[in-house]
Amino acid sequence: MSEYEIVNKVARSGLVVLEIDDFVSDDEIVPIDIKDQLWEGIALKEKEFRKYVKTHDWNQYKDKSVAVFCSSDAIIPSWAYMLLSTKLGPKASEIYFDTPESAEKYRIQKAIENFDVSPYQDSRLIIKGCGKKTVHFSAYGKLTEKLLPVAKTIMFGEPCSTVPVYKKPKS
Repeated sequence: MSEYEIVNKVARSGLVVLEIDDFVSDDEIVPIDIKDQLWEGIALKEKEFRKYVKTHDWNQYKDKSVAVFCSSDAIIPSWAYMLLSTKLGPKASEIYFDTPESAEKYRIQKAIENFDVSPYQDSRLIIKGCGKKTVHFSAYGKLTEKLLPVAKTIMFGEPCSTVPVYKKPKS
């Protein structure tokens, strides 16, 4: 090795970097805000709501992720969500009955639940902290929880500056 050769110390260290961004889908979550269907901004009238459900163009949600919610402080009867399900179910790829922000959180948690951790058995892991996407803090907790049974160590941050989170006890 020459004295000027660049050495990747991270690669040599055996550290494995996991990008939290890898659990974030690039697919948009399309919002449906029920507040737009409220009578005088306070109540949902069944007859008018049924007309909306019947005449709305549901094809625009084909193969899309949809978040159904109400941004107004109104009580929405459960049957309203059920009616929306009858139209969205055959079209949308995913339906969340919550805000788009909460839907994104659920989507990430689902991706983490489905994540195969077996390749990381006895690995020294770094969960990268600064990605390109904003990720809810719960994703870090869920990913750590998922990795605990297999990881030798778990750290947070960047390879050049990590915060130790977990070290497997010696048996």
